[in-house]
Amino acid sequence: MKLTVVGCSGSFPSAESACSSYLIEADGFRLLLDMGNGALGELQRHCGLYDLDAILLSHLHADHCIDMCGYFVARYYRHEGGPAHAIPVYGPEGTERRLASAYGDVPDEKCMSEVFDFRTLEPGTFRLGPFTITADVVSHPVEAYGFRVEHGGRAITYSGDTGPCDALQSLTEGTDLFLCESSFTYGKEDIPDLHLNGREAGQYADRAGAGRLVLTHIPPWTDPGIALEHAREVYDGPVEVAKAGAVYEV
Repeated sequence: MKLTVVGCSGSFPSAESACSSYLIEADGFRLLLDMGNGALGELQRHCGLYDLDAILLSHLHADHCIDMCGYFVARYYRHEGGPAHAIPVYGPEGTERRLASAYGDVPDEKCMSEVFDFRTLEPGTFRLGPFTITADVVSHPVEAYGFRVEHGGRAITYSGDTGPCDALQSLTEGTDLFLCESSFTYGKEDIPDLHLNGREAGQYADRAGAGRLVLTHIPPWTDPGIALEHAREVYDGPVEVAKAGAVYEV
C-alpha cells in the first residue's frame, strides 16, 4: 500500500498543511480517508479530481469533511458529459444531510447522491476494492470512527479523532503503520473523550507492537516537537510527525 499525506493539520489549516486527508493506493484503487479544509486543492497534487474510487469519512467535524462540498461541485457540475459517476462515500449516520446543509442551496435534496453513493458506517469489517476495512467507534463528542486498512498481509491504522478508548487499541494491534492523532500536549490539556497527546499515541503504538508511528492532526497552536519527544519516551519504534506530501510504502 502507498499512503500519501494530503493534509494533516488539526482543527484548521496551518501555513504548511491542509486539514486531515490521507490517500491510500493499492492495485490501482485510490481510497481517501477524510477531506478536511483545504484538502481538495492539495489532493490534486497527487491524483486527478475523478481518479478517486472511494472515500471514508471518520466523522463530520469540518476539519475532516468540509471539502466534500467543493468536491460535490467538481463531480456534479463538470462540463464534460454531465455529472461524474457516483463513488462510495462511507460516513456516520446523517452524512448526506450534513454535507447538503453545509453546502447550502443544492439543486435538490438528493442531488449529492447522484455523485456520492452514501453508505452508513457501523462497527465491523467490510471489503472495499482490494482493501479489507475494519471500522470501530472511537471516543469523541460526535459519532466518530477509527479505521484499519489491510491489504496483502499489511495494515495501516488511522485513529481519526479520539480520546483514549479500547477500540483504538484493537484497531492498532500489530499494525505496520499507525497514523495517530496527537492534538494535545502531555501535561497541559486533559479533556476526557476528545483527543490524544503524543505520549498517549506512543503508549498505544508500544502496546500494539506497531511497526511505525506517524503523529498527525496537530493543531497550529500545538508544538509538534514536544509531541514527538513525548511519544519517543514510551515507544521505541520509528516515530515522526506527519507532513503534507509525505509518502509511505507499507
